[in-house]
Amino acid sequence: MSTNNVIFLEVLEWLDQSGNEVCHRLPEKGSGEFKLGAQAIVRQNQAAVFYSQGVACDALGPGRHTISTLNIPILTKLLSLPWGFTSPIRAEIYFVNMKVFTSLKWGTRDPVAFRDKELGLVRLRAHGIFNIQINQPVLFVNSLVGTKPSFFIDELEDYLSQVIVSRLNDYLGEQLDTLLDLPSQYTEFAEGLSRELARDFSNYGIALKDLFINAITPPAEVQAAIDDRTRLELLGGDLPDLVKMKAAMALEKSAQGQSMAQGGIGMGLGLMVPGLLGSMGLFGSTNPPPNGGPTPPGKTTQKCPECGADINGDARFCPNCGHQILVYRRCAKCGKNLTPKASFCPSCGTPAGSEPLPQKCPHCGAENLPQASFCNQCGKPVR
Repeated sequence: MSTNNVIFLEVLEWLDQSGNEVCHRLPEKGSGEFKLGAQAIVRQNQAAVFYSQGVACDALGPGRHTISTLNIPILTKLLSLPWGFTSPIRAEIYFVNMKVFTSLKWGTRDPVAFRDKELGLVRLRAHGIFNIQINQPVLFVNSLVGTKPSFFIDELEDYLSQVIVSRLNDYLGEQLDTLLDLPSQYTEFAEGLSRELARDFSNYGIALKDLFINAITPPAEVQAAIDDRTRLELLGGDLPDLVKMKAAMALEKSAQGQSMAQGGIGMGLGLMVPGLLGSMGLFGSTNPPPNGGPTPPGKTTQKCPECGADINGDARFCPNCGHQILVYRRCAKCGKNLTPKASFCPSCGTPAGSEPLPQKCPHCGAENLPQASFCNQCGKPVR
């Protein structure tokens, strides 16, 4: 049914044909004149955010809902003569896709700086995948979608990837001393990074379901140092055995069609590398990988962010402490939940419409995300 007719009531529904659309607005062109009694059909994997007079009224769950507006068929059209037969009573509805979006990719476009305590300044590349789900549809529409008629997962993936890279740089600077301990800590790093990112994503009404680190790639010379250290550990920390292994590897390469002179050079290098690594102090033990993993949350319940009590998944307020669960907006400074018509944050007094400022590095002047702790360009603390 058309959303722009004079007599008939509207039936509002949306089906995602592409599988990549996160949010869709009806009507698609501008706002609408939904009439009293119009029907909204929301499916099991959707939520609908209804706006009246430009303000979000509620998030509608699965089912059929009757829309209540002041637009009465025919009568309202006649009374709209002063406005050119366009009713000033405007409304729109945003359908939000609540499914889990899987296999989203994140990675560094440019190498990020990391200050290794043993190797000095190292530039790293990293990549992986993550899964997300919209859990606060009103907050999501207010903070990211705005008034766009469609919002696709590609736009969201690009922005969230930048957030993940910035947080990864912060987490490495806080939790890791040297890259030589990195290979055994991928699972632990992914879990710790997920906890940090969950707070960032919640500011936009997004839940981080899973985060996987596929690889953190250092420069070639650092990878060679890690390989030599791994070989030494396999030999029980016996340096003479590593020297013998390097010599044997050099002889094997020389036997594969190389001249004796080249083989002699390879053997010499094999004898020199362990001594160089030993002088740099690159030998030590690595931490064992942790066991277990995070338990996925239930689908019908959620935890109150204020008191931690288990509550129904469709609850608007916590029955234990009264905390508001359905979030319309959040303060950019302190994260306090704001009512739809709030002008200032009741907690810190920050104007409700203000945006967080980027962190400027005091050392190199590069701009980083507002909550960044380390600079992506020089690796130094920004606070």
